[in-house]
Amino acid sequence: MGSSASKAALRATTDEPSEPGPKHLADLIQYINGTNRSVEHLADILSEKTRSSSWVVVFKALITVHHLMVHGNERFIQHLASRNSLFTLYNFLDKSVTEGYTMSTFIRRYSRYLNEKSLAYRLIAYDITKTKRGTDGVMRTMNTKELLNTLAVIQTQFDALLYFNANPDEITNGIIHAAFMLLFKDFLRLFAAYNEGILNLLGKYFDMRKNQCKESLGIYIRFLERMTKLAQFLKVAEQVGIDQNDIPYLNQDGQGNPS
Repeated sequence: MGSSASKAALRATTDEPSEPGPKHLADLIQYINGTNRSVEHLADILSEKTRSSSWVVVFKALITVHHLMVHGNERFIQHLASRNSLFTLYNFLDKSVTEGYTMSTFIRRYSRYLNEKSLAYRLIAYDITKTKRGTDGVMRTMNTKELLNTLAVIQTQFDALLYFNANPDEITNGIIHAAFMLLFKDFLRLFAAYNEGILNLLGKYFDMRKNQCKESLGIYIRFLERMTKLAQFLKVAEQVGIDQNDIPYLNQDGQGNPS
């Protein structure tokens, strides 16, 4: 790994209470998008940063990982998915500063989501948020067996995303705001895949075997049950300044028009 990329990773995860610098993130994206560049050492550096006792450093390391998952070469998330364990922050708590208590809660939730995003890649061998959409897209053309398996994976990842559950008055600094923005980007793409998968499911329902019908019904009920939390997430997005034109409209049946 180049020294410039190592420096960018370290500079993106300093203890300064501000989001990772755009220049440092851009440098890391450029590095992992380079031909045959090893991502293992970069992942090791960021993983090591999550072992800090400072909520600022840990949160910024998680944001940097998420940014690279969303915007970087697929080899990065592929490598993360190949690891036996990713983030073990279930008990993380920074008691050194008052803000640390609140932010530690969101670090635990955020790391859980990133673990689920990585696990989803391992289970279905691609990033569902980056697949082709539309009537001829991946979720609309998937066969029944694969569709049932994939929707179950999407629901688990979606639950972890909604579990972040931050209120507008808790998004009080640039760090948690940066995390929320990345979650919102994943939300749009994940919900689009989820929504299209449900449409495909409904279209296939009367041609399914009995056991598949039962499984499909359970998936559809769980989809509807998530709509309240989904609407709450979108309300928060609007209140923290995300353009209303970027927020999908949902009707009462849970079907939406994702951006």
